[in-house]
Amino acid sequence: MSFPLQLISCRAAQDFHSRDSSFINGVFIKTRMTRKKKNQLKVLAMSSDNSTLKMNLNEYMVTLQKPLGIRFGLSLDGRIFVHALKRGSNAEKSRIIMVGDTLKKTSDSSGGSFTEIKNFGDAQEMLTEETGSFSLVLERPFSPFPIHELHQLSDLDILFNRGRMPVATWNKALLASNLQTTEGGGNSGFVVFSSKFLASPGLKFLNDQNGHVGSGLQKNILSSPVSQLVCIFSEKEPGDGEWAHGSFPLEEYIKALERSKGELYYNHFLGMRYSKITEQIYVGSCIQTDADVKTLSDAGITAVLNFQSGVEAENWEINSKSINESCQRLNVLMINYPIKDGDSFDLRKRLPFSVGLLLRLLKKNHRVFVTCTTGFDRSPACVIAYLHWMTDTPLHAAHNFVTGLHKCKPDRPAIAWATWDLIAMVESGRHDGPATHALTFVWNGHNEGEDVCLVGDFTGNWKEPIKATHKGGARYEVEIRLPQGKYYYKYIINGNWRHSTSSPTERDERGNINNVIMIGDTASVRPTIQPQQKDANLIKVIERPLTENERFMLAKAARCIAFSVCPIRLVPK
Repeated sequence: MSFPLQLISCRAAQDFHSRDSSFINGVFIKTRMTRKKKNQLKVLAMSSDNSTLKMNLNEYMVTLQKPLGIRFGLSLDGRIFVHALKRGSNAEKSRIIMVGDTLKKTSDSSGGSFTEIKNFGDAQEMLTEETGSFSLVLERPFSPFPIHELHQLSDLDILFNRGRMPVATWNKALLASNLQTTEGGGNSGFVVFSSKFLASPGLKFLNDQNGHVGSGLQKNILSSPVSQLVCIFSEKEPGDGEWAHGSFPLEEYIKALERSKGELYYNHFLGMRYSKITEQIYVGSCIQTDADVKTLSDAGITAVLNFQSGVEAENWEINSKSINESCQRLNVLMINYPIKDGDSFDLRKRLPFSVGLLLRLLKKNHRVFVTCTTGFDRSPACVIAYLHWMTDTPLHAAHNFVTGLHKCKPDRPAIAWATWDLIAMVESGRHDGPATHALTFVWNGHNEGEDVCLVGDFTGNWKEPIKATHKGGARYEVEIRLPQGKYYYKYIINGNWRHSTSSPTERDERGNINNVIMIGDTASVRPTIQPQQKDANLIKVIERPLTENERFMLAKAARCIAFSVCPIRLVPK
C-alpha cells in the first residue's frame, strides 16, 4: 500500500512516549510490559563477543505479530524509518516504538538469522508476509526527530518535476535507494526527473558541476531545503484505520505542531549560509571551509566577527587553523570573540563588547560578516543590538528589520537586559525613570492560611505593605514593577517581621537582617561571569520605548565600551 508524498512533523511524539519509557545503558526500556506474547518486548544489549546479534547502545529489538501497524518512510539518503503508527495496532501496543526510529534489521518467526535492511526493496520484502511474528531491530536517533513543516514543493523540486532538469547517471550511489536492484546486477542507466530520488552525494555532485541547481537560488542565501522524504509505505491491511505519530490523541499532536511553527533547525551539511543586512553588514552561519573564505572575499567581505568557540568548531570538525590562514592569505580580518551557545546570561554580558567590536570595524570601513555556528542566535543578536544602540533604532524595529532579511531567532530578552546594563553604567545609583523589570516576590511558608505582606524601601519607605496573593499550599506571591537598582525588603507574617531564607540577605547598620535584591547589573569592557545567587524571587526584563534621557545614556555607554576595545588584539596569531 503506497501513500501520496507528504511531509509530516514527528518531533512532538518524543515528549509523550517518554512517560512510559526509561533510558538504561543507552537502550530504551518499556516500564509497563504488556502480557500478550505477540507484543512481547525483547531488549538485547549484546556484548561484542556474542555472535547472535550485535547492536549499538541506541538499538533495541521488539517482536510483534503481523500486521505490525507501522507506516515506514524512505528518506533521501535511503534510510527506512518509522513514519507513523496505526491506532490500536500491535506496534502501538508495544509502547516502545517511536516515530523517527530507523529500521536496521528484521527476522521472521522461523528463528532464522537477521536480515539487514539496506534499501527500499529489503523493507518491502519484509512487509509482503501477512501472518506470523517478526522481530525488528530499530535504532533510536541520537537527537529528537526533526520537525518538517507542511509546505509546498520548493523551487528546486518544481524545476525537476517539470522535467526541465533531468539527470542521467550510471552511478547508483547518487540515488536515494537502489530501488530493489541487486548488488551484483551491474550499473544500469537512470534518468531522474525529481530531486527527491537523489541522495546527498547526488545533490552535491550537481552543485559541484553546475554551481547550484535551480535558477533564482543563490548558493549562500538561506532558502528552503529540498524535502528529505521520498515516499511512505506500509504493509497491506484491510480497512483504512487511523494513523498517528505516537500513543497519544491526534488532536494533541496537531496542537503540538501548531506550537512548533516557526522553529528553526540547523543543518550543518547545507554549508555556510548568509544574508545581507546593510551594505557593510552580513550575518550568517559558521565558515566551514577555505572555499567559504574565498566566497566571502569575492562578495567584498573584509572582516569576520566570529562568536563560535574553539570547542564548537572542533565538534563540527572545522579546521580553524586552515580557515585563519585562508583569511590572512585573502586579507580578510578574522576577529574571534567566543560567546557560549544557548547561554542567555553569557550573551547578555558579552553583547556590549561584541557591538563595540562591530562598531570599530565599521568605522574602519570594513564590510563585516558577523557569524556564529548556526547564524540563528548570537550573530543576529549582535547586529540587532548594534542597530538599537548605535543608530537609535527602537529594539522592536531593529529586530523586525534583521529577522525580515535573515531567518533567525535571536535572544531578544538578552538584548533588553544588556540595554539596561549599559544605561546603568553611566548612572549613579538607582535608575531615575520608569520601571525596567517585572518582579515576582515569593514567600514559601510552612502553613496555609497565613497573612503575608511584603514591605521594603520600595513600598513608601517601609510604610505601605503590599498584601501577598495565595498561590496554593504555603506559597504566596507579590508582583511588582521596579526600576533597576538595589532594594531591601522583608515579609510581615501574621504581624511578625520575617526575612526569607530562600533569598539573599544582608545586615543593615543596626544589625537587622533584611532580604536584598539587585535588579540589573552594570555593563563592563571585561565582563566577569559569576554564578548567580540562588533566589526564590523571579525577575523579568521589561522591553519598552526608551525615554529621551535613557536613549542619550545608552548611546554614551555603548560608545564608551566601543572605544575601549581594540579588535586587532583578538586576531589569531
